Amino acid sequence: MVKYGLDYTRCRWILPLLLGIGVIFGIIALAGNGWLESQTLPYMQRASLWESCQRPSQDGEWTCESLMDYAWGRAAAACYLVGFLLLVICFALAIIAFAIDTLRFNFIRGIGGLLFVAAVFSIMGLVIYAVKYSAEIDMTGINMFSWAYGFGWTTAIMEICLGFFFCCLPNYEDQILGNVKPTYFYSSP
Repeated sequence: MVKYGLDYTRCRWILPLLLGIGVIFGIIALAGNGWLESQTLPYMQRASLWESCQRPSQDGEWTCESLMDYAWGRAAAACYLVGFLLLVICFALAIIAFAIDTLRFNFIRGIGGLLFVAAVFSIMGLVIYAVKYSAEIDMTGINMFSWAYGFGWTTAIMEICLGFFFCCLPNYEDQILGNVKPTYFYSSP
């Protein structure tokens, strides 16, 4: 990407594409019903960010209760939603920033800062959920945090990594735009 500069059409959209993948992972985490699941038979427990479901036996009906009845459930959902909304805003701003012919590198650094704020909110929501769920909800058997919870952590890690990319990109502005003469370490005699 640095060799050809951000004007190279295929490389220009890598960072917004990665942000788009982060948005998709965030949607999967928000909509997924696999934040917590029973690990072994009988499968008696499952939960999402929004509700917790249990059943008395393998053949029984699932009974669900909303986690929004708990203060920590509302806090975890609010924190993760704020982080997700900031990620969507960063995605939209990145599309705008990279669509402009003349890149605004200070604008790109602001996107990186906003990604770090989004990561803080996402991690707060994920930690509140894990700590308070395991402390306050009665669980039977062996349970594990499952695939949708993993998508939530993947989104948070992507926010941190992309935040570094967006913040460090302006440091190489001249190299990216091709304003620097290449330096060769080998000189002919």
